[in-house]
Amino acid sequence: MSNLTPSSSNVPTTSSIPLNERSLSQLTAQVRLPQYERRAVTPGIVHIGVGGFHRAHQALYLDNYLEQHPGSNWGICGVGLLEFDRKMRDVLAEQDCLYTLVERSPSGDTARVVGAITQYLYAPEDRPAVIATLADPTCRIVTLTITEGGYYVIEGSGEFDTHHPTIQHDLQNPDAPYGVYGFLTAALERRRKQGIAPFTVLSCDNIQGNGTIARKMLTTFARLQNPDLGDWIAEHVAFPNCMVDRITPATTPSDRQMVADQFGLDDGWPVVAEPFLQWVVEDRFCNGRPNWERVGVQMTDDVHPYEIMKLRLLNTSHLLIGYLGSLKGYTYILEAMADVQIRQAVERLMYEVTPTLKPVPGIDVSQYKRTLIVRFSNPKIRDQLSRLCLNSSAKLPKWMLGSLQDQLSQNGAIAYLSFTVAAWFRYLNGQDDQGHGLPLDDPMADLLTERAQAGGADPTPLLALTEIFGSLRQSPRFVESVTAHLYQLYEAGTQSTLANLLQP
Repeated sequence: MSNLTPSSSNVPTTSSIPLNERSLSQLTAQVRLPQYERRAVTPGIVHIGVGGFHRAHQALYLDNYLEQHPGSNWGICGVGLLEFDRKMRDVLAEQDCLYTLVERSPSGDTARVVGAITQYLYAPEDRPAVIATLADPTCRIVTLTITEGGYYVIEGSGEFDTHHPTIQHDLQNPDAPYGVYGFLTAALERRRKQGIAPFTVLSCDNIQGNGTIARKMLTTFARLQNPDLGDWIAEHVAFPNCMVDRITPATTPSDRQMVADQFGLDDGWPVVAEPFLQWVVEDRFCNGRPNWERVGVQMTDDVHPYEIMKLRLLNTSHLLIGYLGSLKGYTYILEAMADVQIRQAVERLMYEVTPTLKPVPGIDVSQYKRTLIVRFSNPKIRDQLSRLCLNSSAKLPKWMLGSLQDQLSQNGAIAYLSFTVAAWFRYLNGQDDQGHGLPLDDPMADLLTERAQAGGADPTPLLALTEIFGSLRQSPRFVESVTAHLYQLYEAGTQSTLANLLQP
């Protein structure tokens, strides 16, 4: 989910045009506009968790689709569940749900106004409206970008966190839910009672088997509330797995200023993204879908090889870049990738992970890895390292630990995988190598900080967190490797540790 911090020194100029439906005709030809009548579009998709990534990815695919199919019933109704989403509600309300998407590359910037989102609902102020929209027959697909931590999975066991306060509230208040499962079950129960076909639930988060996890968690929640409803959902609702990919940094005030200066648009929350775009979706829907193939979506019977490749190469590399770059005092990914040591460590991490991948139809994995290095190094994408380190307690198990387990079972190399864990533990101490503070934005922040500072160069307190590491701490080889790396990071610093690690 993108973040935007207001700044009095970075505001659009008075000559920029406020973005809304009425002002589209005033924009210059260098801004691509929606090529369809938005008022004729019916929102057949409800998307929960409208942030930067959704607006740079799924909404763009739908925007392209609507241009090919004017009057389609596959527009998007966005939904925000969190108090944080109030800002998105306010901006989209002012802009008739329009926003600017800027693709940035060394060869130049291109801008377009995306119109696929035609409605936005802010759940904290009108929960019944959200339930009614989800229950309406026009809603045929519900897509999700609720972050890795939004699925209420207990890391280590993979079970549903029934004791979470949000879950307990929603079980006891089915007509006034707070969380995603409460809204989905309320709407599905209404559809079941009224004989309305269910919607498909399509998770678009960076989780291996995201559809499978969404299915397990939602049906578990529903059975706790009403066993018959849970069984009905398990039988009738489709939960396709999918893989999504596009580097989308958090929006900054300077991005907003850039949109005003280069394109003459006053946009309260634009989106900036790299040119690369990929979406691979399991073709399993229960209530119809757009012909996404026509706009570049790859529909497949098995998304697993694609998601494994992306999570274990791109997302795992992002973690290592985030920790090492932060420890060395950098702010942006492009700065970290300009550091020869970090670049080499990322290349070797990807080489180490490669044996755990399955063959990927139509993909040359060697070329894919080279492309990742180029993408990470894009000088126009000022992606902050702090974003990569965000919520690592949820990301590490989903993105990286599977590779570790596979390599351990095959007696494969784990030097760079275990080094990534050690780098995270060193990051959790809260200071970089120069003694400057490091931000820690994580749902387990207090516990992680306490154990990192108590253990120091000893990783035992952190490895004992079975909700993250499961049974991995029972592997002497893994524990010894993490211990050796962490000791070096504390005693010699990141620069010297990397120099030793990277020796032939």
